[in-house]
Amino acid sequence: MKKSIIAAVAGITLAAIGMGTAAEAAGAKIFVIGGKPDDPFWGIVKRGAEDAAKVVEAQGGSVTWLGPQNYDNLGVDAAELIRQAIAQGATGVVGPDWVPDAMDPAFKAVVDKKIPLVVYNAGGIQAADRLGALNYVGAIDYNAGVAGGEYVSKAGAKHGVCINSLPGAKNIEDYCSGFKEGLAKNGASYDVIPLPATAEGNVAAVAEAFKAYLTTHPNTDAAFTTANLDAIGAAQGIAAAKMDGKVKLCGINFDEGILNQIKSGKQACAIDQQGYQQGFYAVSILNGYINYGLTIATREILTGPGVVDSKTIDATMAGAKQGTR
Repeated sequence: MKKSIIAAVAGITLAAIGMGTAAEAAGAKIFVIGGKPDDPFWGIVKRGAEDAAKVVEAQGGSVTWLGPQNYDNLGVDAAELIRQAIAQGATGVVGPDWVPDAMDPAFKAVVDKKIPLVVYNAGGIQAADRLGALNYVGAIDYNAGVAGGEYVSKAGAKHGVCINSLPGAKNIEDYCSGFKEGLAKNGASYDVIPLPATAEGNVAAVAEAFKAYLTTHPNTDAAFTTANLDAIGAAQGIAAAKMDGKVKLCGINFDEGILNQIKSGKQACAIDQQGYQQGFYAVSILNGYINYGLTIATREILTGPGVVDSKTIDATMAGAKQGTR
């Protein structure tokens, strides 16, 4: 990133990626809606958007990242971010459809103003079709959950639990529903721990909640987490409950800490949706469309799910050191 401009507006973080500004941009003016600033997964997505922004800048445009300060009121806050993008003169918008009921009216306002839209990360091709977006870039969240459930149940798990730290967010609910199906395919039972949104990314809160669950459900032998830091908390909860080696832990996304857990055997697997690719491709597609009328015939561009485990950990860790995994 050559230059960053960060401003706080009504509790919303705005970070301009690259050199383009409103005064000097002649190319695409792309706004990307993403996660909060300290979210490890979204840092990888932002890195992909930043790398794509280098081309946007070279063609006289700019890319601006908009993220909420927290996830306490995710749908409403994300809808406000979309409206901020419109108000600031976006000529292209990238966004995840986390909470359709709250966010779809804002996305429809984008399309009504003839601003090209790419849905990424959450919502799938169904959201892209419903909203009139050019493409969907990302994984299918339900399938990601299925992959996790199948992995642990094939490894012998009989009772798995999904730790849901963002109840109500459609993609998170889809992860847990998919995990349930994946377990059932091999005869394993399912449960869910719904946590308040304030627990998402709160390692101590997740650890305490999971320890308490394991204490009262000692037959649990698998767990699935829906966010990076939640897997760290779940591993700590397993250790605190003195159930190391008895609970097969899997989860969505990963960072260096999670990769080290897999390397050391504390975590069985992580489900990769390749966030870097999501940010990079979504911005690149919009830039090509706005500047040259280029389109991608395959509207659903899947970046996952993939499974990272002891067999693939070394190659994945090499990518992580470069900030792309």
